[in-house]
Amino acid sequence: MRALLFCIFLLLVFQSRSFGQLTFDGRVVNGSCTDLKFDELVRTLEASSDYYFYYNKADTDSVRITAQVRNQPLTNFLTEVLRETDLKFAIDARHHVFITKERPIITSLPIGVFEVDQDVDTSISYSFHDREITARLLSTAENKVYDIGVKTYRIREGVATVSGYVRNIVTGEPVVGAAVFIEKPSIGVATDALGYYTLTLPRGRHTLNVRSVGMREGHRQIVLYSNGKLNIELIENVVALKEIQVKSDLDATVASNQMGVSKLTITTMKQVPTAFGETDALRVVLTLPGVKSVGESSTGLNVRGGSTDQNLILFNDATVYNPSHLFGFFSAFNPDILKEIELYKSDMPARLGGRLSSVLDITTREGNKKKFAGSGGIGLLTGRLTLEGPLIKERTSLMVSGRSSYSNWLLKQVSDVRYNRSRASFYDVNVQVNHEINQRNSLTLTGYLSNDQFKFNSDTVYRYESQLAALKWKRIFHPKLFGTFTASYSRYRYDIQGDQFPENAYQLKFGIRQYNVKADLSYLPNIRHTMDMGISSILYQVHPGSFFPKGETSLVMPEEVQPEQGLETAVYFSERYDVTPKLAITGGLRVSMFQYLGPKQVAQYAENLPFDKQYITGFRSYGSGAVIQHYMGPEYRFSLRYMPTPTLSVKAGFNTTRQYIQMLSNTAAISPTDVWKLSDPYLKPQQGTQYSLGVYKNLRAGVIELSVEGYYKDLKNVLDYKSGDSLILNKQIETAVISTIGQAYGVEVLLKKLRGKLNGWASYTYSRTLLRASDPTSPDAPNRGKFYPANYDKPHDFTLVSNYKVNRRLSFSLNFTYSTGRPYTPPVGKYVMDGVVRPYYADRNQNRIPDYIRADVGINIEGNHRVRKLAHSSWTLSVYNLLGRKNPYSVYFVTENGKINGYQLSIFGQPIPSITYNFKF
Repeated sequence: MRALLFCIFLLLVFQSRSFGQLTFDGRVVNGSCTDLKFDELVRTLEASSDYYFYYNKADTDSVRITAQVRNQPLTNFLTEVLRETDLKFAIDARHHVFITKERPIITSLPIGVFEVDQDVDTSISYSFHDREITARLLSTAENKVYDIGVKTYRIREGVATVSGYVRNIVTGEPVVGAAVFIEKPSIGVATDALGYYTLTLPRGRHTLNVRSVGMREGHRQIVLYSNGKLNIELIENVVALKEIQVKSDLDATVASNQMGVSKLTITTMKQVPTAFGETDALRVVLTLPGVKSVGESSTGLNVRGGSTDQNLILFNDATVYNPSHLFGFFSAFNPDILKEIELYKSDMPARLGGRLSSVLDITTREGNKKKFAGSGGIGLLTGRLTLEGPLIKERTSLMVSGRSSYSNWLLKQVSDVRYNRSRASFYDVNVQVNHEINQRNSLTLTGYLSNDQFKFNSDTVYRYESQLAALKWKRIFHPKLFGTFTASYSRYRYDIQGDQFPENAYQLKFGIRQYNVKADLSYLPNIRHTMDMGISSILYQVHPGSFFPKGETSLVMPEEVQPEQGLETAVYFSERYDVTPKLAITGGLRVSMFQYLGPKQVAQYAENLPFDKQYITGFRSYGSGAVIQHYMGPEYRFSLRYMPTPTLSVKAGFNTTRQYIQMLSNTAAISPTDVWKLSDPYLKPQQGTQYSLGVYKNLRAGVIELSVEGYYKDLKNVLDYKSGDSLILNKQIETAVISTIGQAYGVEVLLKKLRGKLNGWASYTYSRTLLRASDPTSPDAPNRGKFYPANYDKPHDFTLVSNYKVNRRLSFSLNFTYSTGRPYTPPVGKYVMDGVVRPYYADRNQNRIPDYIRADVGINIEGNHRVRKLAHSSWTLSVYNLLGRKNPYSVYFVTENGKINGYQLSIFGQPIPSITYNFKF
């Protein structure tokens, strides 16, 4: 009897070890088992949950399970217990578990598995058959489990890092700003400018989610053992509904640590109607709050009270000095190659500097690494063509684009002789090569050339040219440490010729060169902590102007202003730290240094007297490379974000900036005759300090985004011109300008509707920019030393941009703009001095031109989307200035019959219709 009881006791102990202690509550598995049969394991898991297993018993008959687990999700548990077998598993949405040999089954049908009609209406421009294959590949990838790192029998505790690139599966281009994240626990990062991400997670089984605007959301199932790599490919999103879906990371603006930063994709830019029917990137930037322009024929930007020269415009990291064609009527950037534009208005990163107001960072596409493609357009005044394709498939791409005008035919149709004899033309060429050396190294080479020529009434000929080149090397030293090394070259020059009278025929030239090298490093210790550091150096070479006769009969006396050069160097360090999920802090320090270099002859002035040519006592000579003047100072960056709820955040920022190069002009707009001038012993660097505060809120489940930002800026050493002085060919330019201090403040409101058939945004800005002479007692101080409005001061500015998608082939767009007229200084009389009649002006900028009002409309018509087509096309019809309002650009005065009469000049005084044919293959 005792033997029987003992045997029963042993049997119960055995059963408790092998079966009884394993539990499953439908979420996690707990307990232990030893040498447990697979059938018994299945019965245990099914008994306490709604999971149901399907398998062939012949495949599992020999399987024995030994495990000890605690709070292990079912997927992790099955991965572990089946690791040493040839069995695979897959779980569908209804909790059906399929056990198969060698490879898992696909639990959902791939997208596009069924054949479609040849006339399927879709909004993509490449073969739908290609999309079917691509979608099936992605579906397979999403059902596969990826082992990351060195695979081991047991998954160790702790964390590990997964990193890699997110790319477009069709073109091979990087997906910038994509969110890569897991939901439990909530951890995520965004890809950088090259599509690279690095994510530190707890070891074990995870589902990586990848989300980007305009792309179909992707998922990857991984088992993270140790540090490893995973490259992810996404496919463009197909609009399958009858409404447009402008997808966005719903809480990205709210959750971002940055404020005063705006991003525009090329898709967004194409929705805004512009003059002459061609997408104009800078005109679209002008629809954002806090960004203004003085008028029609200028693409110069005035950002938060800054002048046009206080904006750093970067094109693939090369500095752009003239961002327009034909005096501002066209942007200098071909829309077909643009990827996105990022505008920094307040929270300027420490790695960027050199300007007071903003940085406009323009990024182009990399080009197709997988197949040959092209796009272009033909309009009434311009045509463009882009070709791209792989030089080495999957590794090297080449993209070449060109754009040219053919507007002379239109000028010849004008009956007015002045315009009939005029000529206007431009062209620009872009070349870009991208090469992936290996998983850790990549190179990007960019080249840009633009040329403009304008001749008015057979008299004056304007020619100006821009050249840019940039070489960028991206190096991944470690999954948490990577660097970008850049060398760039920029050149801008203009040439003005006048030959109406042979004896006065002349030629005026100006030029500036810039050589720039920089190194940027980023270190990510963990998901909550990021450190950036780097160094940069810029060599400026400025040819301020030369004036000489044209032709043998010209009596013009040659004249030249001494060339100048300077070296600007900066080092920086910044750190971002997420203190809690709600609170994030970013701080940085940038130290900039500037050396004004010889050779140069510098005028010496009498002490305690104003800078005036009559007080020059002599000149001091400096040899080549000699340091004439040295400036140095810190630039601080600080921002804070507090997010009390996932849909609401409050942000604050503080930053200081220094600028060592400025543009001299006595007009409010950028013109080809403007002169760039380096800081020297008499012209000190401009300095700015900005304080900003913003509130951001998402409404209606992220459909509507609302933001309100306020700012205040202090400005120092801002240059303004003295009335009546000339800035061109002035050898002692310090005698023609005055140094001012300024204050700028404002409130910006932006309301965006992100999704639906009707989408767009509305922005309103109230702002003021006031200047005052640094020395109010100076006899040259405008307004007797009191504050006066800057030339670009426009208190009220409102913009509405909307797009209505009727169906997948037809959409309408509207752009409405209102702003206060800019100020001007009227003459009130005249006087004679030294035998010369001179005007006498009222207080600086005391009057304003009438308010500016303009409405533009556009219609976009897509061609049919048949599969077998040589190219896919669309038509864009637009009307610029639909109301036909004669908005004054400026006011000028003419003495007639002894009286001073004022006239208003309008650039576009009537509606301008246009039509453009776009194609893509």
